[in-house]
Amino acid sequence: MQNIKMFSGFIRELSEKKNVIYELTKRDFKANYLGSYLGMIWAFLLPIANIFIFWFVFQIGFRSKPVQDFPYILWYIVGMIIWNFFSDSVNNGMNSVAQNAFVVKKVAFSIGILPIIKILSALAIHAFFLVFVGILFACYGYPPDLYWLQVLYYLLATLVLVTGLSWLTASVVIFFRDLRQIIAILLQFGFFLTPIFWSVTILPPKYQAVVKFNPIFYLVNGYRDSFIHKVWFWENIGAALFFWSFTVATFILGALVFRRLRPHFADVI
Repeated sequence: MQNIKMFSGFIRELSEKKNVIYELTKRDFKANYLGSYLGMIWAFLLPIANIFIFWFVFQIGFRSKPVQDFPYILWYIVGMIIWNFFSDSVNNGMNSVAQNAFVVKKVAFSIGILPIIKILSALAIHAFFLVFVGILFACYGYPPDLYWLQVLYYLLATLVLVTGLSWLTASVVIFFRDLRQIIAILLQFGFFLTPIFWSVTILPPKYQAVVKFNPIFYLVNGYRDSFIHKVWFWENIGAALFFWSFTVATFILGALVFRRLRPHFADVI
């Protein structure tokens, strides 16, 4: 009962700060690229360069064939943009409290919004790439359809997952600094173990089942279901139930751990 009250109080506190979150998100997005000649262009240029490098290596270098009769570049970029959003959100969200130590001791400041600000900054970049992907698909002769709308569902699912993970890691990393390196390693493994630039169909069926337990697979495959496979999210209800069970548990755990450890942040930072 106490945990329920703590969780609901924490969420209510954050919901009352919507205007503050919006203003701080704009400021954070601008501050990340302040002082460089190209400014905020770097926010979009670096992911584009990363996508181009992987495309060049696998499409030109390894001569990757179309996946399920679909152009490799389109199949690849759809998975890559959701992974970039997830990875950036978790990384930046984890470091959000430690990087803003000067506000931790301010009693009136809701520290719980710091990871959310980082996630929303990453979301702005992700929104640009969603538009970019839409244009790229149109150029290849694949116009928008109703299936594209369910990207909003998978985006919501990603936001809930990364918010829970960010609250959890941002609070724990204050007391256990090695968590940064552990998360970096896990993200490296996650990138190569998630079917982003390779198809899960190349694996034997028994290993495919293991890969599908990865919650990021649900998001990557969901984006491809929306843009490429034309499959509604409710058609695979088993995967949805597993993903949401894990995600909701992570969200609640992250909120509770953050709320419980928050009074001790100022003593450690």
